[in-house]
Amino acid sequence: MARSIVAIVGRPNVGKSTLFNKLVGSRVAIVDDTPGVTRDRIFGDCEWLNRHFTLIDTGGIEPSGDDIILKQMIRQAQLAIDSADVIIFVTDIRTGVVSTDMDVAAMLQKSGKPVILAVNKCDTIGELPPDFYEFYNLGLGDPIAVSSVHGHGTGDLLDEVLKYLPSYDEEAEDTDDCVKVAVIGKPNVGKSSLVNAVLGENRMIVSDIAGTTRDATDSLVENEHGRFVFIDTAGLRRKSKVYDQVEKYSVIRARMAVERSTVCVIMIDAQEGFTEQDSKIAGIAHEMGKGCIIAVNKWDAVEKDGKTMDSMRKKLMNDFSFMSYAPIIFISAKEGTRIDRLFELIKFVDSQNAMRISTGKLNEVLADATARVQPPSDKGRRLKVFYMTQASTRPPTFVCFVNSAELFHYSYQRYIDNRIREVFGLEGTPTRMVIRERESKKK
Repeated sequence: MARSIVAIVGRPNVGKSTLFNKLVGSRVAIVDDTPGVTRDRIFGDCEWLNRHFTLIDTGGIEPSGDDIILKQMIRQAQLAIDSADVIIFVTDIRTGVVSTDMDVAAMLQKSGKPVILAVNKCDTIGELPPDFYEFYNLGLGDPIAVSSVHGHGTGDLLDEVLKYLPSYDEEAEDTDDCVKVAVIGKPNVGKSSLVNAVLGENRMIVSDIAGTTRDATDSLVENEHGRFVFIDTAGLRRKSKVYDQVEKYSVIRARMAVERSTVCVIMIDAQEGFTEQDSKIAGIAHEMGKGCIIAVNKWDAVEKDGKTMDSMRKKLMNDFSFMSYAPIIFISAKEGTRIDRLFELIKFVDSQNAMRISTGKLNEVLADATARVQPPSDKGRRLKVFYMTQASTRPPTFVCFVNSAELFHYSYQRYIDNRIREVFGLEGTPTRMVIRERESKKK
């Protein structure tokens, strides 16, 4: 059975993300003093007294206000409320009960779900301040005093959570057989729209404001193509352009998301075309050895004739010459165009990234390649490639045993790699070549 879900909700800047990090035991959510920093739901595994459940950190609820982001944050919290077994409502002892807390409390009471009231920032141990008792006015039962920074009261809070969780034997959902997909790209290329399209629900905040998605969020998708975990990342920006702490942490998180994935969908804006930043973003996935797909989004908004796609494909192949192995697909996340084909490509590229080739077959290709194009020589000494073997997968890594690493020039390595690709495919995945000298150098 799936794990129980506990949602942390409350107005902005009451310490929800700090509490979330304290309970899951790692710095998963972005923590900053700026209200509204946590904009998307963040998931984490929590364990207490040998019971496991999934904790959700939501964007702050503000039931009033005209701001587009604020309105969607309310929807995010509502989605969490709808899917949660238990709700932790976080308030702030320093500000006391404000009108927004009353509105949120009313919203939560209507949910019909068990609600635990946590009064945060009670940082001193001992007698509770008189202000604590005004939180009874929210009509949510006995409040629990906690300090998300110091951890005071979190045990009492978790004890209360367990009272409302189902008593079935919990088993963590196994995602080992899932293809882990990181959706990466510049801000506002449609990453969250793509994740929404594959999920079939409006889970990510989608707006025209660049950098709306600040955290990486995992989403499990199961369909006729298989099981996938989509990691929607914050838009990667050039380091020189990243000034504030929140954006810096987002870039680090995005790199971590790429590291956790096996396949990266690199999204390009069809209207804007290729930019230097696209190259740098793709380079992260390439350097980490991930399976790569270039998805040209917003294709529905491009004026086309019979040659537009071929023309753009050729240009992108030139722009991404360092990763010519990556397939290119033209999609519209907004319209859902070619999403099925994207799933097929993800599955295929993942299998290529995990491909293992026998030593015998590799050396047949090597013998043919060296017969076709003679290895280079220098000062009367010629390169000899004795044999090669595959050391690992993800990415496919080949070890070549040679008489002289110095003679094995990059251009000849590239030639050998291309011959391997011609025979075995390896579409969508980078490869690695490790050179080993079998003969000792002459002194």
